Amino acid sequence: MATTKIVFLILPEIQLLDLAGADQVFYEAKCYGSGIEIDYCAFETNIHTSTLLPIGKVKALDEISFKAGDYLIIPGAETSYLLSDEFKSKQYLFEWLKMAHNQGVILCSVCTGAFALALAGLLDGRKCTTHWKRTAQLQTLFPDVEVVENILFIEDGNILTSAGVTSGIDLALHIVSQLEDEFFAYKVARELVIYMRRQGHHAQQSIFLQYRNHIHSGVHKVQDWLQENIHQKTSLTDLAEIACMSTRNFTRVFRKETGISVNDFTTLIRKEKIKALIKKPDMTHSQIAKACGLKSERHVMRLLKQLS
Repeated sequence: MATTKIVFLILPEIQLLDLAGADQVFYEAKCYGSGIEIDYCAFETNIHTSTLLPIGKVKALDEISFKAGDYLIIPGAETSYLLSDEFKSKQYLFEWLKMAHNQGVILCSVCTGAFALALAGLLDGRKCTTHWKRTAQLQTLFPDVEVVENILFIEDGNILTSAGVTSGIDLALHIVSQLEDEFFAYKVARELVIYMRRQGHHAQQSIFLQYRNHIHSGVHKVQDWLQENIHQKTSLTDLAEIACMSTRNFTRVFRKETGISVNDFTTLIRKEKIKALIKKPDMTHSQIAKACGLKSERHVMRLLKQLS
């Protein structure tokens, strides 16, 4: 199986959550079977986090090999360090970043990691973002950069930047959805108990994570079952049994917890599945109907019209 390398650049005075959040997302994706290889590198030894937690030895920059389509993640670090003369003098680091970019590596920053990309000149003429406390500073120091505020993450070419801390998790889940698919990213988010995945500057969310802002285990269990078994024919009675409720009580509780009926939720899941399958040129409408638990191609066409 082809693998995609995810490399984290460990900067001095790194913000631990910027690293750990995204790192955990990719680890869980790997555990679920994604062809991901995770690695770490730094340009000096004896690195510690912003809270002075020491980090053990990691690979040097020249020990890392990339191919086009791999990812380099730059978690944020203390801004005072990133703007220090000491860091600005690391020209070999900035040349290394530009070399990776020229090789087709997808560069990603979390929080103030955007300052490292800006110092390398890689954000000139591009849209980007960073932590809300630092957007004005980033724009002032780098006038050729187009800083966008009030978004979680933004993509411009093969460079992605995110706002900071937990938005690094959102960015990592977005990358997983690109490497695999939306349902795979949903499963990773569910493993991390993240039911409100946020989609950068977009208002819409994947249906696999909508209607999940509740803590009712029985309803979650039914939602999980529907998303994993939408190809199967089922009845309201079957779903009520999965939730360990009577049919009448299940219908009432499902609407109360999610805000929509179970039938409407099932239809939304089918639409999402159709959106994914219709992109596959080798799938006929008949096959799509079967994969979505629909009776005929006519039902597929009707839902497709609703999507347009």
